[in-house]
Amino acid sequence: MALVIGGLFAARVVSAAPPQSKQPGPDAEQAGYKATAATGAVEALRSRIERQEVKLEFSPTQGYLPALLRELKVPATSQLLVASKTSANKNYISPKNPRALYFSDSVALAFVPGAEMIEVAATDPKLGAVFYTLEQKAFSRPQLTRDDRCLECHASSKTLDAPGWLVRSFRTHDDGEVDVLSGLMVTHHTPIAERWGGYYVTGDTGGQPHRGNLFGAESLAKRGNTVPSLSAAALKSLLDIAKFPEPSSDVAALLVFEHQVHMMNLLTRLRLDTEALDEKETLERTYPTSEAVLKYLLFIDEAPLLAPIRGTSDFAREFEAQGPMDAKGRSLRQLDLRTRLFKHPCSFMVYSPSFEALPLRARRHLYRRLWDVLAGVDETGEFKSLSAETRTTIREILVQTKKELPAYWRL
Repeated sequence: MALVIGGLFAARVVSAAPPQSKQPGPDAEQAGYKATAATGAVEALRSRIERQEVKLEFSPTQGYLPALLRELKVPATSQLLVASKTSANKNYISPKNPRALYFSDSVALAFVPGAEMIEVAATDPKLGAVFYTLEQKAFSRPQLTRDDRCLECHASSKTLDAPGWLVRSFRTHDDGEVDVLSGLMVTHHTPIAERWGGYYVTGDTGGQPHRGNLFGAESLAKRGNTVPSLSAAALKSLLDIAKFPEPSSDVAALLVFEHQVHMMNLLTRLRLDTEALDEKETLERTYPTSEAVLKYLLFIDEAPLLAPIRGTSDFAREFEAQGPMDAKGRSLRQLDLRTRLFKHPCSFMVYSPSFEALPLRARRHLYRRLWDVLAGVDETGEFKSLSAETRTTIREILVQTKKELPAYWRL
């Protein structure tokens, strides 16, 4: 089973390769992964179901999807519609019956109308991505089943050789089949023109060309000559949108998700690299990975938006409202969507359980490097792109909203 969002989970686009070292190989890491119990929101829900503390309601049209969205606190407005056949439910997927993806900071769900199961993925602070399935039949006690077979696709060089996530852009035919060789890994580094192959995209993209909303030979031939953009009304005319909780596949949600998943992969890779060090060994061998995390955290080399973008759902409003905010009402979740993704270019994933689960010395090193950049101590190389005003604003927001910061940040 592979929960891949057209594709779903992210790419190896790090500034420097993870260090070659004494760290265990992929087989050893996977053996430890499979032998380790998972934690997090999905595991907590599994336990609550087993103890009969919660009963998942079964919808005649969407099965367990509404109940899962509610119990796992995943917003329906994050809905992304994927028409490419890139999951275990591929036999049910087509442009007329796309797969719907929903996500929060740490959980993603994949629902296909008529399919026999829902796919679930969660980021575990100690394991990386963990995968589950839930059979779409009315049971008195439904079971979320962990499925480690997903590692066949989700623990490779594409996920930084760690259990991770993939987001891909494929040339997609009118039946949903993809040209495998056309697959492109997507992060916030990827130009908009190369994104969203296999996806429906609703919203105003400001005339920027992209690969979304194009299926089949005739549509693919138009690529580069037209600028495909769909309103919610236009999407309704192409498929039975009533099968899904939302009438959209929001472009703002796509942009956030593409950033988020690669950040999660990088944090998992850094944790594994640090844990592989000998007890008395310095962090030097982890520096390439740590610098890749730092640069991605600060959106260094982010692909610019060439025109303003606007979504079609309440996703942006709900996402921004989660904060946390400083005394001036500023937050790392505030979207820009004019020339870049976020108003203040520092990833909101700095608050995530995956970041907090990094070994203490890895966090301390990242905090020092982040301070060096934001305080203007390090203005070399790519960091020159951050203006003094931007550095100051990010530093002020973090000081007021990030509790664990070292004391020297607050002097």
